Amino acid sequence: MADSPISPPPGEPIGARPDLPVCARHPDRATGLRCVRCDRPACPECLREASVGYQCVDCVNRGRATVRRPRTFVGAEFGGRPVVTPVLIAVNVLVFAVTAAQAGSVAGNQRSPLFGDLLMYTPSVALGGEWWRLLTSGFLHFGPLHLALNMIALYVLGRDLEPVFGRLRFSAVYLVSLLGGSVAVYLFGGLNTVVAGASGAVYGLMGAMLVAVLRLKLNAGPALGVIALNVVLSFTLPGISLLGHIGGLVIGAAVTAGLVYAPAGKRNTWQAAVVAAAVVLLVVMAVVRTGQLV
Repeated sequence: MADSPISPPPGEPIGARPDLPVCARHPDRATGLRCVRCDRPACPECLREASVGYQCVDCVNRGRATVRRPRTFVGAEFGGRPVVTPVLIAVNVLVFAVTAAQAGSVAGNQRSPLFGDLLMYTPSVALGGEWWRLLTSGFLHFGPLHLALNMIALYVLGRDLEPVFGRLRFSAVYLVSLLGGSVAVYLFGGLNTVVAGASGAVYGLMGAMLVAVLRLKLNAGPALGVIALNVVLSFTLPGISLLGHIGGLVIGAAVTAGLVYAPAGKRNTWQAAVVAAAVVLLVVMAVVRTGQLV
């Protein structure tokens, strides 16, 4: 029969047992216990229950560091909480608040000087070299209703996609889709068209959702229905940038296809190459368009 793993003989303090080794982490504590993994002496405070016996905290920590965590089909670790989504919403709301304060009007925030400096306006990009407008216009909104609709859609899509894609991949899909929507307007829109809003990026997330559903072989009906409804609204409602929506949708779906169908063996390299290729393609098309306008 083994000795008691915890209690010393009655009336005898632990420190009075010179025949016992001392804890590896607490030299002032004698102990009759050992870690089943490294066989070092360990006091009860330094032991954790394992599948067989007890392991010391050092072995437990080393074991956790070497265990591969489960990942999603895209390559992200399971259990990640949305962080990028609320940050993006906060940035959009902050920019709107600044433009509304500058304009002295919530409904007329587009009169803000900052709004004029950041919106998508083809002559400013082609003739003024203000390339940042292709991205910054995606953080502007015409009035509170425009902002609310886009942020609600971003929240609904982001809370489902970001945990699956991971923060980095989700951010890449969002930003490349945003750029894709602006470039589509730049390539095919009228010269005097003024465009702003996160709709291109949001439509890119819709495309990402559809591709993910198809990859998992789930029912694509709901995703297709949402996309079809929004495309119809883009055609019918006045003041909507159809080109920006379609551009974001196509680019978002294409980039996501590259992410979810990447070979598992070289997934990270393949995915980085897909995102880089999409950005380079959009930049090249924008440069070619600029050469035609100048």
